[in-house]
Amino acid sequence: MFDFLRGSAWTPEQNIPSLSGKVVIVTGGNAGLGKETVLQLAKHDPKEIFLAARTPSKAEAAISEIKKAVPNGNVSFLQLDLSSFDSVKRAAEEFKGKSDRLDILVNNAGIMATPYSKTNEGYEIQFGTNHMGHALFTKLLLPTLLKTAETPGADVRVVNLSSEGHHMAPNGGILFDQAALENIGPWARYGQAKLANILHARALQKHHPSLTATALHPGVIVTDLYNPFSSTALGGAFKPIMGGMTKAGLLYDVPKGTRNQLWCAAADKDTVRRSHYWKPIGSKAAGTKYAQDEKLAERLWEWTEEELKKHGC
Repeated sequence: MFDFLRGSAWTPEQNIPSLSGKVVIVTGGNAGLGKETVLQLAKHDPKEIFLAARTPSKAEAAISEIKKAVPNGNVSFLQLDLSSFDSVKRAAEEFKGKSDRLDILVNNAGIMATPYSKTNEGYEIQFGTNHMGHALFTKLLLPTLLKTAETPGADVRVVNLSSEGHHMAPNGGILFDQAALENIGPWARYGQAKLANILHARALQKHHPSLTATALHPGVIVTDLYNPFSSTALGGAFKPIMGGMTKAGLLYDVPKGTRNQLWCAAADKDTVRRSHYWKPIGSKAAGTKYAQDEKLAERLWEWTEEELKKHGC
């Protein structure tokens, strides 16, 4: 009941323990919450952080900025386009060629409320990027995650960035028929993708209990995710309002918005395992009835596995 009181006192500077010897991957680490997550984790002496991102120039610029703040931080670029299974496979293979352990996987990258389109494999772009791409990436890294979990004193985490936007998912929670997604709006498609992030964490924890898998809502934050929305007339009108709300403390800035996923990645393991979904900061949340539906989580897990097999994954 009083989780939020404990979490509100948690800060990355004071409460992230030493990460010495640990290896971390953060997807979407070149901007926004992802870059701030890499920066904060780098301050606690991990063995290496892999900043996974699509565009090399943006990733290298982010790494340069992070290393100015943390000169001894060991941060490497891992090229990853979550909308392409081929790119996901290459990224996983590249990582496994460089590291024999993985302690923290932060599935942070995502897109929001984009116009209807499809990934290379034919999935609706938000569902394909936010869920399918991360599900495949996590699956390919599972042998390394599980091997690491067997080592003495291991504490292996998989953290999925979700959102209260999952409340906007369509009736039934998940529309498995990808063609049907063309007939619903961009926010409902976003809601489905974010719901899938919660359900994936729930099922991953069930199938692999040696891992700590959870999902979270970071708070309402103005990040690059709003770029497609801000280009619309409504988004342009709303932008100064959001700026005022941020100054008033009603919206989070990026450093504060990162705290909940840092909490999920580094707070006490037994506490984090108490829920499949967390609100800021470290406040246990239930989510919608679909987010709590274990049968739906298992159905999505099995459906995703079958879809990945169709693509030789």
